[in-house]
Parts: sequence; structure tokens; C-alpha cells
Amino acid sequence: MLTHEEDEGFTLLELLVVMIIVGILAAVAVPLFLSQRAKAHDSATKSDVSNLGKEMATYFVGGAGPLVLDYGTPGQVLLSDGGSAVQIARLTVGSRPPTGALAAFRDLNDPLGWCVSLTYDQGDVGAFRYTQLSGLQPGTCAS
Repeated sequence: MLTHEEDEGFTLLELLVVMIIVGILAAVAVPLFLSQRAKAHDSATKSDVSNLGKEMATYFVGGAGPLVLDYGTPGQVLLSDGGSAVQIARLTVGSRPPTGALAAFRDLNDPLGWCVSLTYDQGDVGAFRYTQLSGLQPGTCAS
């Protein structure tokens, strides 16, 4: 039986070249994807701490009594005035208060000097704080 050159498959060399090209493309694309993922985590944390800061600013407009933040329920922060629930700030998956003394919040009873912060371990920056005077910044309340 006669075979035509058109009926032949790919050679081993052609397959190896294609595999090398796919490998190079994957080596370039994966780090870019992971970098974008870390930026997305930072953006989510920025959004969460900004929303929490705005909830606190709203509390100080009409709230009475000492302000208490409760991080006990995963995915939310409860703002209360010494017992009764006043406002709830929702958090995205992964955002949490930083650990350490004065890292999560500071001066909650000062309407102009308060600070709140949140962190996400998988982000590039990791932690962001929101203050009444300075707004959104990288770092925790302790820094």
C-alpha cells in the first residue's frame, strides 16, 4: 500500500517544539496570574477597611456611648455602643483583624483620632488602616 506524505502524523521533533513553546508560555503566565491574585486580595482588604472606617464615621455622627468593635463572628465586624448592636460591617473572605497590641484598632472613643485596620496574609501589602484624619493607608494601627 502506498502512503502519501499528507497522511503522515507529526514528527517527534515537531511535538517537542510545541511542548517547549507551551511550557515557555506557562512559565510567563503563571507568575503574572499569581501577582494579579495578590493585588486582588489587597483590593478586597482595602475595600473592607474603607467600609469599616465609613461605618465608624457614621457611628460618630449619631452614636452615643463608648464604641466597641466585636470581631467574634467570621465575615463581619459588629459596632456597638456598650451592648446594643448598632451597625454591622461585612468582610470579604480572608480579611481579618491583625494580631498584636493596638494593631486592629486604636482610640475608638476619639471622634477624630480613631484608627481601624484589617489584614490579608496573601496580599502584597498585607495590612491597611483607615483613620478619620488620614483616610486609607497601608499598615496597621500600631505602625
